[in-house]
Amino acid sequence: MRTIENDHLLIQINKRGAEVREVLHKESGRHYMWSGDPAYWGRVSPVLFPIVGRLKDDQYKIGDQTYELSQHGFLRDVDFDLFEEAKDKVAFQYQSNGRHVEQYPYEFTARIRYELSENGLTISWEIDHDGDDTMYFSIGGHPAFHVPLVEGEQTADYSLTLTPSTEHDPVQYELQDSLVREKRKGVQLEPIQLQAELFQHDAMIFSHINRVSLFSQAGHGVEIDLSGFPFVGIWSPYDQEKRTMAPFVCIEPWYGIADMEGTNGQYKEKFGIQTLEKNETFPCRLYDFLQMNICA
Repeated sequence: MRTIENDHLLIQINKRGAEVREVLHKESGRHYMWSGDPAYWGRVSPVLFPIVGRLKDDQYKIGDQTYELSQHGFLRDVDFDLFEEAKDKVAFQYQSNGRHVEQYPYEFTARIRYELSENGLTISWEIDHDGDDTMYFSIGGHPAFHVPLVEGEQTADYSLTLTPSTEHDPVQYELQDSLVREKRKGVQLEPIQLQAELFQHDAMIFSHINRVSLFSQAGHGVEIDLSGFPFVGIWSPYDQEKRTMAPFVCIEPWYGIADMEGTNGQYKEKFGIQTLEKNETFPCRLYDFLQMNICA
């Protein structure tokens, strides 16, 4: 586990998956990240690669060759090496080196960087294409935040606010048996009071969202700047019998999405897929950073 900190925040990151496991606000003593209790969900903030979500039948094709990948891919389960480190920032690196060719035939280097600002954390992903052919991939985040954050608050005290892109109208999607279909275009984005029924049919998914805020009436919460990300998922496990949600909410920025219902299985034609040519690096644009701001 590596630790970075400043006067306000302390962050702990596991080398397994380069996953943030702890975000502590020092003055208030509040722990913003989910604990990882496996009774609900044993992860905290995994990085999803080379797919986001589920493939139809957990399979995809490159030409005539069929490959199998389980939901969200394998990068969250590998051990990263320390790449760079300072008191308030750290970077991890993982090189594929032929270890995944049976699941994923492309060679790559992945770097995940974390850097603190006064009351926030900036996260960036870099993927180097180390092979010769065009590389296809998706990448995404899956951070889970405690709800409620403060003793005495209730889930219903919290609301989600989604700020749309200024360039494109938002589109809402829904999941059916883990596959995606379009629900409606030009959705009107009013503040959403948090309640379990929102997740009765799995995650809420939108495209063209620049910012997601999760705040209580008292102003406690987090704000995620995901300008430039094509998709965002918002999820909490739903208990069908009790009709309750878990005590956390995931706000998930994605460069990719689960398979559409009508997919033909060809990876390069997958909805939301990203591409890299030989010796290229993702990202190549300045806005490909995830900024998380803490509101104590």
